[in-house]
Amino acid sequence: MTSRVLIGFADALAAIESAWCLADEGYEVHAFARRGSRPPLARLRCVRVVEVTPPEEDAPACARELAAIAAGIGAVAALPLDDHAVWLCDRMTSVGAKPVVVGPTGGLAVLALNKLEQLQLAGSAGLTVPFTAEAGASAPGAGPWVVKPALAVELRGNRLHRAHGRIAARTQQVSGIAASIGGPVMVQPLIDGHGEGVFGVAKDGTAAALSGHRRVRMMNPRGSGSSACRSIPVAADISGPVHDLIARSGWSGLFMVELIRDKAGKPWFMELNGRAWGSMALARYCGYRYAAWAVRAALDPGFAPPQQQFPQPDILARHLGREIVHLGTVLARGGAPRLATVRQVLTVRRTDRWYNYRPGEADILLRDAWATIRGQVPRAKANRDGTATGQRR
Repeated sequence: MTSRVLIGFADALAAIESAWCLADEGYEVHAFARRGSRPPLARLRCVRVVEVTPPEEDAPACARELAAIAAGIGAVAALPLDDHAVWLCDRMTSVGAKPVVVGPTGGLAVLALNKLEQLQLAGSAGLTVPFTAEAGASAPGAGPWVVKPALAVELRGNRLHRAHGRIAARTQQVSGIAASIGGPVMVQPLIDGHGEGVFGVAKDGTAAALSGHRRVRMMNPRGSGSSACRSIPVAADISGPVHDLIARSGWSGLFMVELIRDKAGKPWFMELNGRAWGSMALARYCGYRYAAWAVRAALDPGFAPPQQQFPQPDILARHLGREIVHLGTVLARGGAPRLATVRQVLTVRRTDRWYNYRPGEADILLRDAWATIRGQVPRAKANRDGTATGQRR
């Protein structure tokens, strides 16, 4: 019988690429989605989608439903694709679920969701960490500052809550933004630079198959998720500390280390994402089968992910929906030169690749683009000043 893997959430940015990766390796893929949602992933021929109570309404009920679904389909593994799923898959282990969680559980799940703990670990591993103050303390250095939640998701009552940060231009704004977050808060100086990511899969604290990318454009140029990113080799000043970070934590599974390289060339640690990441498409185009490697490493004691870095082709991976959002944001509100942005977004080169595209399933690309654009409309006002990533571009 084909091994069944449960992944989610189905609307995660990494969902489509991860599902393709697993299906190509022979796994039968099942994905969980919030009840009433219509994720583009549901249109994939290789995936079966099941609905659960949204964790924003009742997180413990959602965890119980996931455990029942996993048992009902005979899933051998559960792969979390976003922070909500990391929290839920960790709770599944306490309500009788039997699949192997291909991601952090226990203390590692706490680390994956607590940015303050990550900063301490990163500093001990030799990564440069921005000076960080907690809510109520004086803002570090001169402004502007990024005020953001210390927890990726937080249980409030029975509901799983995800808070969002903002940029404070004046000292007086810091306390107001912190109050609106409502939970543990971090305050950091806004760093002027470009975003870099280091990606890999680990087994028992040994990091393998590292790859890198650099952000080229973001949906909102004042700070948000990327709409285009380029493959780059993992820099020598980052590789060693990342290996040390993973070793110190004893990590197993997928990971992404997010950094900002300032104008002087210095890399600053931002956070550790302990699950799949948005730019899985770029990894796929570069030959890294991360999702499949992570599942196999968790299930097969004799398998170890490849240690070597693959040759890094110069690839620009673009998300169609996010590129359209980026263009519309710049034209409407600025943040980048308008004419240059029009030229960049509308120019498509032979070496460009697209998120969530493969021959024979072009409708998935279009459905995902439309879902992205539609999903940004209610957030337009909230994102006017940019989300808090800790960087300026």
